[in-house]
Amino acid sequence: MFEEGILDIEGIVEFKPDIACVEDIQRVHFCCPDEQSVVTQSHLISAGGAMKIGKEVLEKNIERGFALVRPPGHHAMRVVHGARGFCNVNIEAMMIEYLRQTYGVGRVAIVDTDCHHGDGTQDIYWHDPDTLFISMHQDGRTLYPGSGFPSEYGGPTAAGTTINLPLPPQTCEEGFLYVLENAILPILEEFKPELIVNSAGQDNHYSDPITDMQFCAHGYAELTSRLKPHIAVLEGGYSIEGALPYVNLGIILAMAGLDYSGIREPDYDPRRLRQAPEITRLIRGIVDEALQIWKKGPGIRENNRRKGKLFQRDRQVFYDTDQIVESQQEQIRACPDCSGLLTIDSQTDGGRRIFAVHIPRKACKQCREAGYKTYDSTDLRGYNRMFLQDRSSDRYFSRK
Repeated sequence: MFEEGILDIEGIVEFKPDIACVEDIQRVHFCCPDEQSVVTQSHLISAGGAMKIGKEVLEKNIERGFALVRPPGHHAMRVVHGARGFCNVNIEAMMIEYLRQTYGVGRVAIVDTDCHHGDGTQDIYWHDPDTLFISMHQDGRTLYPGSGFPSEYGGPTAAGTTINLPLPPQTCEEGFLYVLENAILPILEEFKPELIVNSAGQDNHYSDPITDMQFCAHGYAELTSRLKPHIAVLEGGYSIEGALPYVNLGIILAMAGLDYSGIREPDYDPRRLRQAPEITRLIRGIVDEALQIWKKGPGIRENNRRKGKLFQRDRQVFYDTDQIVESQQEQIRACPDCSGLLTIDSQTDGGRRIFAVHIPRKACKQCREAGYKTYDSTDLRGYNRMFLQDRSSDRYFSRK
């Protein structure tokens, strides 16, 4: 792209990445055994690149920005024992929490258009009603990580702020744009985010070797033009020559408000990329279900907060890259005044065990005090490390 002279176009500028620090990781993650064991310099540069773009947008030096960075991040969950789905830390979440801490950003919408479900980003914001996470991806019954179904709609105090749109294999441009116009944009209009972030995975492309979708570069540009994200962050995409140069160029032109009508892959054949009527029918049903979940969310949240009971979630997380199996027990008490105090007991099949306490950004006094009390009073015996993540005061502690 740069060899073709894109930086010669007026209004398009390039920035060098910042380098993220340990505190930027601690705002988002519990890293086991520690941050230095989980990340490399490349991860700090990738996250720092996203943070730099966010900074330039928030300081109004640019209207919109695209972080063309790797390694990606949307499979990295709140607890990190290693790498999964090529992700060690969640670069979008690190950027968002940096922007919240530095510029006071409140409501954020993340629209993940990677072909794989953004299960890590979903996990991090599962209990955050101020962060809307929408993932449009290939059906998890047919692709890693095997999640992202409509029934996954958020935690007890954030129900409805996670929206999953699992699309059938062979979905074409028609289907992606239908979902955007009939589900994503109406929900964004009602949520009214201060910031829209696009996790811009490019592996929905028809030439991608590990997925089964039929999207094209022009379709990506059209989606970006209609979505109008303030920030896009590169995620997956593995057709290095057949897709990425064309898709990246289309996204950049669309974000800059320039003509992208001439974007075409050399082997693009619209006759081969026609969507079957059965796929169209399925997609319409998926959109209808998503809208119903969105409408029911506020009532579910209010009912759970009024009851104030303790909710528990038990699950296993597989780290496909590092071949780790994590068993996790998560507890949160629904609070009438904030999103609630969260605790996590996590153990790997290798024997490493941690206990973590998360105090939310808008924690009430009672939950904040309970968080410190839980951290101080929990017996360290049986655990390799304990964590306290206090987002309300941007303070982070650990003991071992």
